[in-house]
Amino acid sequence: MLCIIYRLEDKVALITGAASGIGEEAVRLFTENGALVVVADVQDELGHQVVASIGSDKATYHHCDVRDEKQVEETVKFTLEKHGRLDIMFSNAGIIGPLTGILDLDIEGLDNTMATNVRGVASTIKHAARAMVAKEIRGSIICTTSVAACLGGTGPHAYTASKHALVGLVRSACRELGHHGIRVNCVSPFGVATPLSCKAYNLEPSEVEANSCVLANLKGIVLKARHIAEAALFLASDESAYISGHNLVVDGGFTVVNQSFSA
Repeated sequence: MLCIIYRLEDKVALITGAASGIGEEAVRLFTENGALVVVADVQDELGHQVVASIGSDKATYHHCDVRDEKQVEETVKFTLEKHGRLDIMFSNAGIIGPLTGILDLDIEGLDNTMATNVRGVASTIKHAARAMVAKEIRGSIICTTSVAACLGGTGPHAYTASKHALVGLVRSACRELGHHGIRVNCVSPFGVATPLSCKAYNLEPSEVEANSCVLANLKGIVLKARHIAEAALFLASDESAYISGHNLVVDGGFTVVNQSFSA
């Protein structure tokens, strides 16, 4: 008899930025592995489409703009009221922000990027952790960062600053929440052709992937949103039971090798 192992069986997950890109892939992968998922995003139509394609018995949509802490709090409350618990928080919502150089930096754009990528994530960590502590759940909190959190010059200034800050926040939260058995980690992707990146740079997915492949250290494979979702699945599952405060860089070695060297 074939025994199917569901890596997130009986787990409840809340995923922000879940209507497209990495978040959508995570919703599909998490539900495939037995989780009940709350899909949170500001893209209502897309969010409902994701849920419809998966099934309302496995996924539910809830509008959430992470820049508004009240909406984050209400989304966590919605998750608890529907499922009675919260085991996994995948804080994936983010923006790229202004593409201008430092000499012409859009300060208002910088503020908005920090509000979404740092303050918004801080709100999700805060309210998810409160829910986990209250119910004595040894949960997993995962945040999406970027290779821009590891290496300058790989992204716009506001985006890079926000992702560096996010790694610091993850490490700090890891210290406090470890006392409650809650793990806090992040995933840092290399260039992925998500709707967000394609729109920001006005490129087709094939063009984004081609650009990433040219720069990539690891050849012969194209990085997809699914690969990042799989990394998040690992951090969400019990397979990573003693991993916390870690930045899992999914970049094929890009940030640890000398790119100017050629054999």
